[in-house]
Parts: sequence; structure tokens; C-alpha cells
Amino acid sequence: MAAWQDNKIYCSFFVDYAGLPTTTDVYSACGKDLYSQWQAETKACTAVDSHACPGYYFIQVSSKQTKKDITIKLPPPSVLVSLEGCEPDNSGWCTQPPTLVLTAEEPLPNEAITAISGFAGTEPFSCSGNKCVFKMSDTNPSGIRLTFWAYSTYGDTSNVFDALIRVLTDEANGDRLTPRWNVDVISSQWTGDPVASCAAGWESFPPTDGLPQWLTTPESAEELNTNIPYDYLAANLISQGVTDASSCPGRGLNPDGSANACGLKAAENDVIEWQNRFDNLIYQVAVEGDVPAQLLKNLFSRESQFWPGVFRNGKDVGLGQMTEGGADTALLWNPSFYEQFCPLVLDDRLCKSKGFAQLKASHQTLLRAALVNSVDARCDDCPLGLDLSRANFSVGVFAHTLLANCEQAGKIIQNVTNQMPGRTVDYETLWRLTLVNYNAGAGCLGIAVTQAFDPTAEKPLNWDSIASILEDTCPGAAQYVRDVSSDTDQSQGGNSPPPANP
Repeated sequence: MAAWQDNKIYCSFFVDYAGLPTTTDVYSACGKDLYSQWQAETKACTAVDSHACPGYYFIQVSSKQTKKDITIKLPPPSVLVSLEGCEPDNSGWCTQPPTLVLTAEEPLPNEAITAISGFAGTEPFSCSGNKCVFKMSDTNPSGIRLTFWAYSTYGDTSNVFDALIRVLTDEANGDRLTPRWNVDVISSQWTGDPVASCAAGWESFPPTDGLPQWLTTPESAEELNTNIPYDYLAANLISQGVTDASSCPGRGLNPDGSANACGLKAAENDVIEWQNRFDNLIYQVAVEGDVPAQLLKNLFSRESQFWPGVFRNGKDVGLGQMTEGGADTALLWNPSFYEQFCPLVLDDRLCKSKGFAQLKASHQTLLRAALVNSVDARCDDCPLGLDLSRANFSVGVFAHTLLANCEQAGKIIQNVTNQMPGRTVDYETLWRLTLVNYNAGAGCLGIAVTQAFDPTAEKPLNWDSIASILEDTCPGAAQYVRDVSSDTDQSQGGNSPPPANP
């Protein structure tokens, strides 16, 4: 690379392809300073005297054809887990004795699987060929771990996979003439119905009698519809002109800005329509992101009554009332979300080379602020004072934030008990602890779990003991969980509490 001004060569390097060098080539070979000058000064020049042109130009000194060895990493075999022979009833239990099947797949042509081996608990097993079939028998409630891998004629083996399997038998009784079987599988290789949200990270099986309503995703978005008379939402709809309450005393508002009785009545239909405007998006995000749709709706109900701004001039913003602490949790404990969001703010190469925890403090601060800002739908120049496209975007952000909190809550349990969370805490309670983490923070949750943990008890950790400690250490956190996890039919009305302010 030479300068037009003096034709002096400032940098020399090789490239192993035809055509001009890339910006990456120049940066790597010539250094940051020369790269910056090249980028800033080089431009098209029509001067008669080329010495008057600014910047630099490339000179191809020579070229030659050569051979290059390229290493290609071949895909290894894989082993999938499935269930056969299960004829489920309405509650998902098998009405026929099921079998567990491991099926190995060889991705390379002209090669084949020779065997599948592994351990069922501590017992070794080996099956010839690409298929291994297990008859199912009862396990303990914590399940049994299956570890397995496959061998190929190519001479390689697959990665080592595992599955946590629980099998329970419900014998015939007065209501049924035949027994039935419940089989749950937690594994990255599972091909059946998706496991319950966060169950894999916790290694926690959902309850056999089905999930409580607040942890479910219904069959359609319409089933999320509610008609709760939210007073905070009504006040915002009146003040922004959505509801005409001009015939009411105070134009529908009390001196403190809240809706009066007449205003609440005038806003009734608008409140119902508004609280359901995000249902389709909540449902879509839940299905794609593996978050319970009803939980997400309940969370928005409790946090903001679906008005995606700032509650009472606090620092929490958006449908789920994001804070910088909440943003920190989302970016640190949900790596896949960090990988999606970081390049929107920082250089893509920096994001790919470092996780959130390894970034400079200034970059972390910038990302946290950007994430909080991304869910704050306030907009002085927009209709209703809201940027609804930003509010829509925030639904996915809060879903990712919930998943981050379930990861952090699980790690806190693991640190205190020295066991996977599902070994000491039931699935529903783990979600309650996730809500504590979301609302009150990891410090509150850590203190409560540490004080409540009793390794000698039949249930070393339970929600009641943790909630009683929270009443003293983090007032309001236990009630927040009770509000969000309520299975009351909200469509029947009943005013919700004011938005949370964690």
C-alpha cells in the first residue's frame, strides 16, 4: 500500500485470494493508525497530477497459483431420544406401556453407526446398530440419568449426551380399569413435545397433574383476554385523550391524577381493549421463546397495568418495569440474548469476542442504558405520548429477561444447596423464586434461600418458609409473587394492585 503523494510504500502484505484486500487485511497488516488514515483520506481523485491525490493506493507486486490445504471439521454422529408406544390420554399420561428409544444418525455418506453405548444410572449398556430400545420401569421422583454416545464406521464417536428421565406408574383404581404411565424426559436430544420452560436448566420435572394456569401457554392468544378494571391504566387513557371523560367531575380525574369513579366508568371499554392489545404478541413471543404466556401477561398486569411508560416518575420503565439492575441480569444471565442485543449497540467483533461480564465497565454501562431505553415507550412527539413499536419490541425483551432470572435463581439455589435446583425445590416454587429475583433482586433471594434451607428436612426448601423470611428481609416481595402467580380467573374482574416498583 503506497501513498499518492510520494509513491512511498507504507505497508506490504500477502493475501491468499484474487481481488483487492479487505479492510480486515489492511487493519491486521498495517496497524490501526495507518488503517484509520487510509479510511479517512482515500477517495476518488481526478487530478491530472496524481501526486496531488490524497490517501493511499494498492500495488499488486506479483501473483501466483498455489495449492492450499483446508481443514474441514466433519460433523460427528448424533443420538436422538424419543418415546414409542405411548397412547396419551387427555392429561398426557400413556395408556400403553411406552418404550424409550435412542436413535443414532451418521451424517457422513457411505458410513454407518456401529453401536450405541452408555450408562443408565450406574449400569452400563451397549446396543449394536443405530437403535437402542429400553422398556420403561418406575424411577424415583427425581428421575434417573441416562448417559449415551454412538460409534461410527468412520472411526469417530458422537459427543456424550445425557437425559434425565422420570417414569411414574398410576395403577388401576376405581376410576380406571387399566394402569397408565407418566414419562418426562429432559435432554437436548429429546424429539418429543418441548419440556416446560426452564425445566432443563433447573433439571426440574413439572408436576404430573399438569402446570398451574399461571405457568401455561393457552391454545390461542384469545384465551389470554381479560377485562380487569385497571385504575392506573384508566387514568392514563383519560389523560391522553383515548377516553372522553369530559362529562365527569374533574374531566374524569382526581386532583392527584388518578381516575375518579366517573372516569373509571367512562374508560371501561377502552381499558378492556387496551389491556388485550398485546395478547397476540405475548402469545407469539411465548411460543417462540419458551416462556409461559400467562406468566408474561400476569407480569405486565402487575408491573404496569399495560401502560408502557414510567410508573409515578420512578426509574422503572416499560410494560415489565425494567431497571438498570434488571438489564444487567438480562445481559449477564441470558447469553443468547446478549449475543442478539449487543451488536445493536457495540461493534459486532467486540460482542462476539467477549461475553457481557468480560466487557469494560463503560461498555457494560452503555449496554445497560441502551436496554432500558429500548423498552421505554415514552415519546413526547408520538400519539398518546407512546412509541407503540417500541412497546411491541419490549415484549420479547421482557421474555428474555424472565429467562435470565430463571437462570440466576437456579444458580442461587445450586450455590446454597450444592445440588441442581430440581433436587431440592419443586418446579412451581422455582418459578416463584424466579419472580422474587425479578422483583427484589438476587441479594434478597440469596438471603431468604440461605436462611430457609434445612438439609435435614423432607423438603429442604419450600415456598412458605422462604416467603416468611421475605416478609422481614424484603417486604413486598412475597406479595408480589402471590399477585403474579394467582390462578384466579382474572377475566371476572377485580382491580389489580398498583404496578410494582422493584
